[in-house]
Amino acid sequence: MHKLLEKIFNFLYPVFRDWGMSRNVASYTSLFFNIAILIALAYVIYYVAKFILVTLTAVFAQRTKTKFDDYLIQNKTTRYTAYLIPFFFIYKAVPVILDKYEYWESMFGKIVGVYIVLLGLWIVRTVFNSLRDYLKQKPEYSDKPIDSFVQVIMIVLWIFGVAMIISTLFGIKKGELLTILGTLSAIIILIFRDTILGFVSSVQVAINDMVRIGDWITMDKFGADGDVIEINLTTVKVRNFDNTITTIPTYALSSDSFQNWRGMQKSDGRRIKRHVLIKSSTIRFLNEEDLQQLRKIQLITSYIDSRQAEIDKYNDLRGIDKTLSLNGRNMTNLGLFRKYIIQYLVNHPGLNKDMHIMCRQLQSTAHGVPLEIYVFSSDKRWANYEYIMADIFDHVMASVQYFDLEIFELPSKIGKLE
Repeated sequence: MHKLLEKIFNFLYPVFRDWGMSRNVASYTSLFFNIAILIALAYVIYYVAKFILVTLTAVFAQRTKTKFDDYLIQNKTTRYTAYLIPFFFIYKAVPVILDKYEYWESMFGKIVGVYIVLLGLWIVRTVFNSLRDYLKQKPEYSDKPIDSFVQVIMIVLWIFGVAMIISTLFGIKKGELLTILGTLSAIIILIFRDTILGFVSSVQVAINDMVRIGDWITMDKFGADGDVIEINLTTVKVRNFDNTITTIPTYALSSDSFQNWRGMQKSDGRRIKRHVLIKSSTIRFLNEEDLQQLRKIQLITSYIDSRQAEIDKYNDLRGIDKTLSLNGRNMTNLGLFRKYIIQYLVNHPGLNKDMHIMCRQLQSTAHGVPLEIYVFSSDKRWANYEYIMADIFDHVMASVQYFDLEIFELPSKIGKLE
């Protein structure tokens, strides 16, 4: 190739000398024309290479079933590769054209070499971006932090690329350059602190499967409550339910606490855990007249009959004096209300009957006795979940009065004007 380039670019100087030009004039005139020829040939080589590469890639993409080559076209990999071919030609031609101009030959050779390194890195970047886009379409990779891995690879390649550029520009040997970089490692760590932390966290997130794209996470510290839409080397993007975007540092996922709702979404139900406060002063024993009235509630009719028969048998065997309700065993309105709520929950169509169904009494407070409902809705979608929960507590609060109970409410304070 060197001999061919010499034939192309060295024929003008003797021609100009034959025309009677002096050495200097002939040299600079031939240099000017050689540069013009070089630029023209580079353009021709570029357009030919671009046409061939783009055409071949398009034809190949149409005939293959994989979409990877389609993403190569979208990311313009072939176009950037077409730039690389004429610059290799220029890189080889510069020493021939500037053979008598050592300073300019060295300078332009270094510039072209640097550009080839940068262009090579850019081409590799488009290939990895195409691979990233391709893998994201695969169900088994759609929730993986592929962006983080691509960024880590590109950082490593850029480090090597910068080392090559510095070595080319200043003529430093690669061994000496690595020694200098090792000496400056403390400064490099300080500059790239977030990147290094992000890299370590990305590896931890991937290995421990802490967060996936599409997960619903809640992180109060950053005001994030929504779906993860992107995980890269330094940040995690969360689309909140109000359609705002929250950006979280990747390393925060391994250093701070957050809530991932993936387990709930994959389970058979979404938990409902809420309580009402029953006014303590309204809790009492039930007499026969009360029980007769409560037997009209169909969900607990059979329970009242069997339970009262058991209590009467216990009291009769021990000769309990029932002139005072406190003596012996008795049913209370709160206990019967709890049983009614359980029966109501068992028959509710929106709850998963294979998971916990519980109505329990918590520790009494100054505001009353908490009666907590602990169940799981079979529909996990947010709007439907909220509807099921509201439907249950609408019924609970409306049912309290039938058991002669009251829900505690703070009394309103009306100030008097003086």
